[in-house]
Amino acid sequence: MNPIDFIIDLFNPDLAFLPKALAVAMMSSIVCGVVGSYVVLRGMAFIGDAVAHAVFPGLAIAFVVSGNLIVGGTLAGVATAVLVAVFSQNRRLKEDSVIGIFFVAAFALGIVVISQAPGYAGSLQQFLFGSITGIPDSDVLVVAGMGVVVLLAVFVLHKEFVAVSLDRESARALGLRVFWLDLALYVLVTLAVVISVQTIGNILVLALLVTPAAIARLLTDRLGIMMLLAPLFGAAAALVGLYISWSWDLPTGGTIVLVLTAAFVLAWLFSPRQGVLARITQRRHATTNADRVRATPAGVHE
Repeated sequence: MNPIDFIIDLFNPDLAFLPKALAVAMMSSIVCGVVGSYVVLRGMAFIGDAVAHAVFPGLAIAFVVSGNLIVGGTLAGVATAVLVAVFSQNRRLKEDSVIGIFFVAAFALGIVVISQAPGYAGSLQQFLFGSITGIPDSDVLVVAGMGVVVLLAVFVLHKEFVAVSLDRESARALGLRVFWLDLALYVLVTLAVVISVQTIGNILVLALLVTPAAIARLLTDRLGIMMLLAPLFGAAAALVGLYISWSWDLPTGGTIVLVLTAAFVLAWLFSPRQGVLARITQRRHATTNADRVRATPAGVHE
């Protein structure tokens, strides 16, 4: 299928699920790209993965009682994030240990709950790998509303998040409430994960949160530019991934992740300053200049 046919399909009334899937995928990518910039900056990829596990029991319970999946996932994720933030205050336990305990327990609870639902295997596959073509109209509005809330919260708390990310002790000395800022960031990560689960599933959602921000990190040293580039890369990958999956009948979530991964590899190789090829070229220039200096007679300047 060529791109023109894909665009025609987007406006086909009989394929109403397709533009809806594209809208949700791009909204999820934008929100994850912005929030993911903090995740990459702070080295919090493990937390992103853990949050994806934490929302699972809420999704499962909402599914069993025929409730809203996004609301259920949000409540479960926020509750678990609060537990982690509270228990992490005990200095004898590191934060990653507490995260490992509570988030894995939450995922286990989700498996137990969903196993009691009719059609257990199909339901589990939908949660783990996404079901972007089956998103109801109401969820599109919920995703849009939650996305706006997350972006507004990031705008309001941006300076504080940056201060805590760069130096927690200095942030405390400045009077910032580090605990509450950590909790706020956990909640924002949770919301970003919840609105993305239907796009690429519980297992793959970490890629949407981390990979676009990692690509942007390879291209710039400025956080502001990084937070602009990451959602652009995520949205572009969502568009290309949906096009490829629709053209060749491939799983949408997995295709989007593979497109993002390919973009990351290209950035890792060809980034103007941080890419492998750029570093090799810089070393060659440095070696050449050093050889010239050694070969130039003392007191003679080129």
